[in-house]
This record gives sequence, structure tokens and C-alpha cells, in this order.
Amino acid sequence: MDYFRKQGRFTWLKGWRALVLIFSGLIIGLLLVAGGFTVMHKTSDTSFCVSCHSMERPLAEYQGSVHFQNPAGIRAECADCHIPGEPVSYMLTKIAAVKDIYGEITGTIDTEEKYNAHKLTMAESVWKSMKANDSATCRSCHSFEAMDILAQRTDARNAHPVAISSNQTCIDCHRGVAHILPDMRSSNAEGASQLAALAAAVKADDSPLYSYKTQPFTLQPDTATPAGTLFPVSPLTPLRRDGTLLEARLEGWQQDGVAGVIYAAPGRRIIRAVLDENAWSQLKTQGSQTDSQTETLWHQVSLVLWLPSDSVLAEQQKIWQYASTLMSANCTGCHGLTALDHFTANQWIGVMKGMAPRTALNEEQLRILTLYAQNHASDMPPAGQPSAQGRSREE
Repeated sequence: MDYFRKQGRFTWLKGWRALVLIFSGLIIGLLLVAGGFTVMHKTSDTSFCVSCHSMERPLAEYQGSVHFQNPAGIRAECADCHIPGEPVSYMLTKIAAVKDIYGEITGTIDTEEKYNAHKLTMAESVWKSMKANDSATCRSCHSFEAMDILAQRTDARNAHPVAISSNQTCIDCHRGVAHILPDMRSSNAEGASQLAALAAAVKADDSPLYSYKTQPFTLQPDTATPAGTLFPVSPLTPLRRDGTLLEARLEGWQQDGVAGVIYAAPGRRIIRAVLDENAWSQLKTQGSQTDSQTETLWHQVSLVLWLPSDSVLAEQQKIWQYASTLMSANCTGCHGLTALDHFTANQWIGVMKGMAPRTALNEEQLRILTLYAQNHASDMPPAGQPSAQGRSREE
């Protein structure tokens, strides 16, 4: 009997110890989870985020933004914009933040010069992640479904329906809402390099072709004297090649009495080429049209010209994509993207000139961006459709 009593007592002790161990494990697990959540929460707090010396500059930018102070008294903290709420994305973001600790220890952005040098790389990293997750952090506060679009300002009222229909995400238009945009010059130049690579890959039978940069042209292949300047995105019909040179036909419109410029459409100041005097006599006229709004006579003309074969490419859409990137990267520091059909082709000229000093665009990039906006303006027909404006008559 003593043996069985001892065995029973031993079994009971083993059961009790197991319960104690399980209970202790639960307590320790809960403490670890609670501690982990506390650490995660505290390290996501704005006061923690800006506690490092290197954060003084982004903090000053943030404090000058509408997300820090606004009439509604609603403040978006650092975590609201930079840390997604979805559990997996949240954890991945926190793990990736280890690189920020390393950067702080090594002094990656501990001076204004270093900060400015790394600002574009840091910004593009954030833009890329927000693009990938459909601007999840923005949408935690803003959503198209909750917007009273009719009550918004004119620009937003015009832009948001376009964004909805084209499946755009917040970061496509709103890149400068909390921090001053970085110097975009190196990023802008990268797009031009990609166009040059596409031009080098043009095939002999590709047609039509499009100039991707401002390019002098001649009337003969054996002369170096320019006869004018071809503007970006001008469509060309290739005729023949001679070594590194291309003979092509340019078509467009010329205002009566103004022989020095070829435009894309009657009544619209969308320049395709500027001509020297010796090129005027080489123009061929196919017909004429009167602008119904100004009663100005326009002539439909063509010109055969020569230019380097590596100055054209076969995909117009690639140039538009580059221009769209320029607009998104350089025109969102003060406002969201303006819908292209918000202005007429002629109005866009003044708009671009007014905005240019606030951007990092050089003269060539500004020209491409202006042509992009003009060709998609409110008074331009969809691609491939003729303009309905004016009255035509054959000469």
C-alpha cells in the first residue's frame, strides 16, 4: 500500500509541476508578447523617430507640411505614413528599419550635405514601396469612397475621377505632401538615357519614327549646315538610310505668313520644327484649313530632311512615359498632378513656364514635358483621330 501511495503522490507532483511549467510558460509568453508589442509601439512613436540628430531635417520638412498642422487639427504621425497596418507588412517594415539603425551609427545622413546627397535614394525607396502596396498607409485615412469630390478644390475635383478610372494610387500624384522633394536632376537624366538606348535598337523597317530629343537637321546628307531644328516627339516617315544618317518626311501645319515654324495642329502652338530660310522653299503644301475660332489660315505641309539615325525611336509611348515620370517627379511638390485635359494646348505653354523655376527640369526636359501636356490637352483629339476644328479646302 505504501508503494501505491508513494506512486500516487509522485504522479500528483509530476502533474502539478507540469501545470506550473505550463502556467509559467504562458506568463512568460504573454510578457514577451506584451513586451514585444510595447517595443514595437514605442519605436514607432514620432518622438522616437525624430530623436536622432539626423532626423532634424526631415522633421523640419514634416512640421512645415499640411500633415503636421492644418485647419482640421488632424495630424499624421510618422508611423501613419511609413508603417503599414497589415501585420505582415508591419513586421517586414520594422525588420527593414534595421538599416536605419546602421545608417545612424555610421553617420550616413548626419550632415546637411550627406542628407541632400542621399535624399533622392531614400525618397525613391519610399515611393517604390508605397506604389507596390497601393499607398496602403495613405488609404488608412483617405479613400476615394469617402471623398466628397464635388466639394473639393477644382484641381482635385478634376484629378481624382481620372485617378479612379486609371487605377492610380496616391503616391502617383502626391509625393511632396510631407517632405520637400529631393533634387530630381539625376533621376530626370536617367530617363533620357533609357530613351537613347531605345533609339540605338531601332530596326531598319520600323515606321513611323519619333524624335526623342531636340535635334538639328539638314536638307542633304553631305552637308553639315543645319536647315532647322526638329523638336522632340515629332512623328517622321522614314524614307532611306545612308550610313548613320536617316532621310525622313516630317508633316505638320504652318500658319499663313509664318514660314519659320511647323506645328502639330492648326491653331495649336505645339512646335514640331523650327526652319531656317533655306528650308522654306523645300516645303510642300497638301492643303489649307481655316481655324474656326480665330479665322486664321493654316497650311498642311511636309518637309524631307536628314538627321542622325540614333536621334529617333519607334515607340512614341516610351517618350510619353518618360514625360509622365518627369511630371510625377517634379510637379507634385506643391500640389497633386493636374489633369492633362485641364488646360488647352496653348494654355499649357504659360502654365509650364510659370512652374519651371520651382523644378529641377532643364530646358530639354521642360520642352518634352510641355509637348506631352500639349498633345494630351483638352482641345487635342485622341491619338489617331483628326482634328474636327476648322474648315478644310484644297489649294
